[in-house]
Amino acid sequence: MRKIININRKWAFTKQANEAPASMPEKWDFVNLPHSWNAIDGQDGGNDYYRGTCWYAKEIDMEEIPKADRYYLEIKGANSSAEVYLNGKKSATHHGGYSTWRVDITDEMTDKPFIVISVDNSANETVYPQMADFTFYGGLYRDVNIIAVSESHFDLDYYGGPGLAVTPEIKGENAEITVEAYLTNAKENQQLIYTVKDADDNAVAQVKTSAGETKAVLNIDDVHLWNGRKDPYLYTAEILLVEGDTILDNVSARFGCRTFKIDPEKGFFLNGESYPLRGVSRHQDRWGFGNALLPEHHEEDIDLICEVGATTIRLAHYQHDQYFYDLCDEKGLVIWAEIPYISKHMPTGRENTISQMKELVIQNYNHACIVVWGLSNEITMSGSDPDLLENHRILNDMVHELDKTRLTTIACVSMCDMHDEYVQIPDVVSYNHYFGWYGGDTDMNGPWFDKFHKEFPSIPIGMSEYGCEALNWHTSDPKQGDYTEEYQAYYHEELIKQLFTREYIWATHVWNMFDFGADARSEGGENGQNHKGLVTFDRKYKKDSFYAYKAWLSDDPFVHICGKRYVDRVEDVTKVTVYSNLPAVELFANGKSLGVKESAEHFFYFDVPNSGETVLVAKAGEFSDESSLRKVDTFNEDYRLKEKGAILNWFDVTAPEGYFSLNDKLSDIVMNPAGAQLFKSLMGKIMTNMSSGDMAGFQLSEEMMKMLGGFTVLRMTSLMGTAGVEMTKEQLLAINAQLNQIKK
Repeated sequence: MRKIININRKWAFTKQANEAPASMPEKWDFVNLPHSWNAIDGQDGGNDYYRGTCWYAKEIDMEEIPKADRYYLEIKGANSSAEVYLNGKKSATHHGGYSTWRVDITDEMTDKPFIVISVDNSANETVYPQMADFTFYGGLYRDVNIIAVSESHFDLDYYGGPGLAVTPEIKGENAEITVEAYLTNAKENQQLIYTVKDADDNAVAQVKTSAGETKAVLNIDDVHLWNGRKDPYLYTAEILLVEGDTILDNVSARFGCRTFKIDPEKGFFLNGESYPLRGVSRHQDRWGFGNALLPEHHEEDIDLICEVGATTIRLAHYQHDQYFYDLCDEKGLVIWAEIPYISKHMPTGRENTISQMKELVIQNYNHACIVVWGLSNEITMSGSDPDLLENHRILNDMVHELDKTRLTTIACVSMCDMHDEYVQIPDVVSYNHYFGWYGGDTDMNGPWFDKFHKEFPSIPIGMSEYGCEALNWHTSDPKQGDYTEEYQAYYHEELIKQLFTREYIWATHVWNMFDFGADARSEGGENGQNHKGLVTFDRKYKKDSFYAYKAWLSDDPFVHICGKRYVDRVEDVTKVTVYSNLPAVELFANGKSLGVKESAEHFFYFDVPNSGETVLVAKAGEFSDESSLRKVDTFNEDYRLKEKGAILNWFDVTAPEGYFSLNDKLSDIVMNPAGAQLFKSLMGKIMTNMSSGDMAGFQLSEEMMKMLGGFTVLRMTSLMGTAGVEMTKEQLLAINAQLNQIKK
């Protein structure tokens, strides 16, 4: 039988080498896997994290390796391109940083085989991703194993797959399970034993065939369905390769028996019943580790996602660790899985999209949790073209050939015209919209979906990204772009009410469950991160918006007072929000009841007298929560956003009463003829740059213009860097001086 030997410990590592060493180096550092060389510099801002080739080396002690006919090196994640050298000879190359791949190393397994792996995350034009709003952490950041097998064994060469594919089909109260084996060097006198076991490890079906019959059909009577969060029941399919009484090799996979459909009018159905998909997106990295996660990190993430009450996760923007898919199976989360075909279409990258998609589907085919394969994300950011469309048709057709049981989808960038040919390619569609954060207003979200649904009633439409950033900044007057926890809470309250009440929206995925590393970012006062998470990067703090979702999605009763980090307040009467999934909440201030509120929307608002020190207690049924307030005469500046390295902060802007400034919304400014002329000049600079750079082909649609109207001038100019337009402090102050001359 096969043996899997983990070899994570004590690899020599360096950034300095130019070629593979012939023997174990003496002056390299030692690291244990999983490891990323960008765990710190990929999260601290400046867009200066190391992107290049690094080297890992290890000498294998054969006394620790069981004797076998063949040996494979298994690498579960090397970002983003890697080469394997065995005893000084280059043996394999792999392009794609998020999937499992293997190398047959049998011929080099001498007394002390010497393994060198070079890993390269530098920029290129052939391997995805190359442009995206997250850090491309380099490293051997998942497990590395040696697999010892007999000469006849289940396949280890086919796109990193598990050696078997399990396809359940529900037939009334029963299920028909087709199990296909993939074999290497099978012999005529060998046999296959197919077994299906229930969750208690009892065999419920078994078939024995010759090794030449690599497909078997087994039946489960009175099948126990995999039913999402309610009942994520899993069976196990096991195949033994035997010769006489000897087991030569074995593989197994857990699987679930379920049906699903996505209806353009009624949304998602699981096992014939409506099952709204309301959940989050997840990036896999975390503070101080990058992508080099341990099992307990994955477990903490899944527990937090379950606590918020999510029924679905979009695993963005790449293949995640197999262990996390396993956890999703176990917990009953419905999954969108995708490849990193993102932001920038590269005509020279087509083969890489094909290979990464094959790896994603083949390696994850058996997971009950997965229902859709994502072809791309925001790939039309620079417009659509024939090569991009052909690439998507190839991927879409290939996925349907590889997997006839699931659907395909895409995540469209907000400005992508809903009539674009690209939108018609996959089975279902979702959009990334940030109305209310990147311009526009929160109330634009629902009507946009109504418009799409009216024009394309047969296309299921979902919301693949929406969110806004929040750090430890606070205000009693939240506004778009202020990065306060209060605005994020308000934003999500509004989005929840609009999205969750439209049953035709097949899935919604908050961007993001957790803050994540994006080294190019310099927003919100803490550079190097995207702070749209409902939970902080280190997983230590659940922002108030976390509890807004918990109030709508979780069945576990609770009550939560918002604004616990916003203690000092200047107003005599302050607004306090309470979230609960119980029907009524009573709030007490220093023991005095402020009344009982009821809300079908789970959001409860109280006006609280603010003087001296106040202890607040919220009660809902048996549950309570506590916080405190303190009356102050002047606003606590520790609560006010201070941009780290910002060219200009909003509170530094001169804003005479009755005149415009950089702090005014574009929608208000363009209503004035002089203001409209100034705005036209600014947009001219942006569009000129777009037409000559990566944004060539980008057009300002009517929806995009509405979005821009929600920006203040200062905020728009701060985000212009993404289009390659940099403005100095002097230029901004000059624009402000012009605005100060225009009467409102």
